[in-house]
Amino acid sequence: MSDLPQSFLAALEELDQLRADALFRLALADRAPIEAVEQLIVPALEAIGRGWDEGRTALSQVYVAGRFCERLVSGVFPAGIEAGGERPRTAIVVLNDYHFLGKRIVSAVLRASGIAVLDYGRMDVDELVSRVAADRLEVLLISVLMLPAALQVGALTAALRARDLPVRVAVGGAPFHFDAELWREVGAHAMGRTAGDAPGIVRALLEEGR
Repeated sequence: MSDLPQSFLAALEELDQLRADALFRLALADRAPIEAVEQLIVPALEAIGRGWDEGRTALSQVYVAGRFCERLVSGVFPAGIEAGGERPRTAIVVLNDYHFLGKRIVSAVLRASGIAVLDYGRMDVDELVSRVAADRLEVLLISVLMLPAALQVGALTAALRARDLPVRVAVGGAPFHFDAELWREVGAHAMGRTAGDAPGIVRALLEEGR
């Protein structure tokens, strides 16, 4: 089983969806769903994204692998549900990117931990700043896969400061793993390495704001 993550990555790179599906089901046989996702899917997509940054992987491979992994994850995590009662003050978004898998996983983990979260889908900087202001957010989570999207976080945090919006920004995704200081450079308040980090980060940031 030690070579399972590498075999899964190879299947994705070869666009062999049948093999990738079989390997993921094999991982689920002795792992919790979140463990299977974080041990197979997350590192595989990070490696594919790094390959694109370095010119070794075609953008079409990144897209197809990402969409296929989204389908795998949708089979093991429940769909998002709207929170009842008081409107949540935490939201999650994909910023100028088209890779929604990380957002979906983090949302599922937060809801399983009892934390209500708004799903903003995909937004650009200007519309996101307006939405943060309208919803009076306290915490904004941003999921990225590609470096250009990660760099846009800097423009976002600058725009939030210009509007004097006190929201705390937490980021996660491959670019922040490859460069340990990038999250600070773009003005984020916290960075999560795994989806399991999200509940603790949200609770800590909410506490800081009170």
